[in-house]
Amino acid sequence: MPAIIEPHDEFMGAVQQIILSSSETDYIDQLIPVMRDLRNSERAGHLIQALNQVSNDRQAEIERICNTNHQEFINSVNQLQHVRQGTVDLTAEIMSLSQSIEASTEKLAEQKRALVDSRGVRQNIDDATQALKDCLEVLRLANQVHDLLQEKNRYAALRALDELQNVHLREVTRYMIAGMIERSVPATQRLIAEAVMADLNTWLFRIRETSQFLGEVAFYHTEMRRTRHKMRFEENPDLANFKLNSAVEAVADESEEFDVLNNEEVQVDFSPLFEAIHIHDALGQSEKFRQDYSATRRRQKELLLPTSLDLLDEDAGELSTLLESIAGFAIVEKATMLKTENLRSSADVDELWDSMCQSAITLVSKSLPAIDNDERLLKIKGVIALFVQTMGSWGYSVDSLDKLLLTIFDKYAQLLKQRFSEDFQEIVSTDDYMPMPINNPDEYDKVINVSWYTPEKDREQQNFPCVLPFSQMYPLCCIDIRNFLNQIYLFSDDHFQNTGVIDDTLKSSLDDLLCHKVCQSLVERLSSQYPGQIVQILTNLDHFETACRELQDLLAEARSSSSAAGPIVLAATEEFTTAKKAAEKRIFELVNSKIDDLIETAEYDWSSTYEPSAASPYMQELTRYLSDVMSSVLLGLPVQIKELIYFDALAHISNAILALPLDPSIRRLSPQSVTAFRLDSEHLIEFVRSLDNPVLMEGLDELRQTVELMAVAKEGEGRAEEEFFDVEKGRKRFGKVDKMSGAELLEKVSQGVEAQKAAAVAQAASPVADKKSTMNFPAFASRFKKDKDAS
Repeated sequence: MPAIIEPHDEFMGAVQQIILSSSETDYIDQLIPVMRDLRNSERAGHLIQALNQVSNDRQAEIERICNTNHQEFINSVNQLQHVRQGTVDLTAEIMSLSQSIEASTEKLAEQKRALVDSRGVRQNIDDATQALKDCLEVLRLANQVHDLLQEKNRYAALRALDELQNVHLREVTRYMIAGMIERSVPATQRLIAEAVMADLNTWLFRIRETSQFLGEVAFYHTEMRRTRHKMRFEENPDLANFKLNSAVEAVADESEEFDVLNNEEVQVDFSPLFEAIHIHDALGQSEKFRQDYSATRRRQKELLLPTSLDLLDEDAGELSTLLESIAGFAIVEKATMLKTENLRSSADVDELWDSMCQSAITLVSKSLPAIDNDERLLKIKGVIALFVQTMGSWGYSVDSLDKLLLTIFDKYAQLLKQRFSEDFQEIVSTDDYMPMPINNPDEYDKVINVSWYTPEKDREQQNFPCVLPFSQMYPLCCIDIRNFLNQIYLFSDDHFQNTGVIDDTLKSSLDDLLCHKVCQSLVERLSSQYPGQIVQILTNLDHFETACRELQDLLAEARSSSSAAGPIVLAATEEFTTAKKAAEKRIFELVNSKIDDLIETAEYDWSSTYEPSAASPYMQELTRYLSDVMSSVLLGLPVQIKELIYFDALAHISNAILALPLDPSIRRLSPQSVTAFRLDSEHLIEFVRSLDNPVLMEGLDELRQTVELMAVAKEGEGRAEEEFFDVEKGRKRFGKVDKMSGAELLEKVSQGVEAQKAAAVAQAASPVADKKSTMNFPAFASRFKKDKDAS
């Protein structure tokens, strides 16, 4: 059978858990779920019944335990009773002892009251003694403040006064002496501030007096840095690209330490300034002191600048003094800003610097127009450049001074240009326009070194005395050109930012000098009637053209601006080229004019029946003139130009000679006149052939072929016309002959031949007339030949 479960048994487990709870909170937590499950009063009764059963079980357990230990419990109770009896006895003894102590305490209290009374009297005495000591200490400190002030130990005096006011006076505030000293503190502080300001004003006055010498020392130090830097980049050319005050220069020169403010020459002690700053800071007057100091420095700056500046002295002494004073003043300002806090701001220092720079620039600009010497301007530039480099090392902006240097350079370039203009003009006007004689090797070397000229012979092969192709003006102008370049580039040796301006100014100035003062002056002299002078001018122009081309390369290599690139082209090069052409044309004109004069003396009798055996006198004179021109007048010209002139002269002669038989007034040409014309032409051709120059011979091809055509035509067989008008034959034999001119000459020669044949027929019909003609003509011809020989 299954076991019967009592109704309260289902709550026994929950009740056991509730009883085992460690705390009241856990007990409640365990009880709440059980109570939630009670749905009616019957189940609640079951829970109560379960709890009662547990309670009864525990009570029975307690009784069982108590029954087991009853005798031990009785023994413990007896022991507690004995202990309680002992405690009562001890309490009685303690009460007795307390009464005894109370009696002795009354006596001690009486003694203590007596002691307290004696101590109060003694404390009053001690207090009076201490008060007297405190007052004496205050008086001592007050006197010490005045002693320190007299000893000029003002900061210590101020600190002592502050200690007196904030420490010692507070200890004696209840005494009248404290009030008296308290009222004297402001007056004492004013005495200290006035004494400090007096020392500071003295220091500022000395600083103003020392500024010029301080600037001079700074300039000297910068000059020494320049020298060391120059020596370094001479040893290492790579350093030449780094200027003074650059990072590379600063690192290279850091071993040479030099304190401008503290050295063997000058010492600037900032102690008075520091003391004034500390004292005014302690007085709470820092802002007022800063404003007063700033106003004082502005007044000193105004006293530093003169009302006018004289730049006409040779050493630029006044300018040096002014810039040294400004430099010293600015160095002290920068050092003050670096050594102090909040006394001098960067804006204040820069404002004073800009003001001084603008004043100096104004003074210099007003005095510049009076300067008419470029060397003096170079010295002025050197002083300003030294000033710029010195102040650049202290971190000051020098942009406005760079603009001043640019203005000075413009003035410098104008003066240089004016001076060299006069030199060039004098050289050109006083030249003898003759090839330059050289007497010895020293003269030769000097001329070659300064001139852009490459001799045909080596130095060892040159014989002396000798003659150079150009006249004396060319090397003199070359010397001036080199001097002009050196003078211009001198301006860029020191600090000068606008190097591109130097290059542009140099190029434009050189162009102007060479074009207007040299080239134009030479062109003006081309109006001369002396061929030798014109030839010399042409030779000089050719060398000047070569010099310009060399200058272009030289300027491209030596230009200051590293950013510029590409070739440099001088306008003067083209000007000299054009002038050469004008000179060549002028020589052509003179030579051709003389040729025309000689050809005009030609007296051809185109209807003559006399056949000469030699060239005409005018042709002999003409070839003699050409020979003389070649060997004397044109001797100094370059070969190309000489050949060109000769070629043009021969072409002109050829054209002029060919024009003689083509004259419209001449209707026919006799065979004898053709022979005379051929003899003259062949004489000229042989002369040119003797020159052994195929190019010159080509210039006479038309004359030679035309004369040959006329010689063939005079035979009267019609062969000339057949060959000339045949395309293939004419091209081979008479290709240079003009078709129209050749046809006209063939017609005239043909008519001359026909006329002579007609005259021969008429003479055969009239023997008398023929006899007269035969008898008279030789005599006439002989006399004509004598007259021509005489001329």
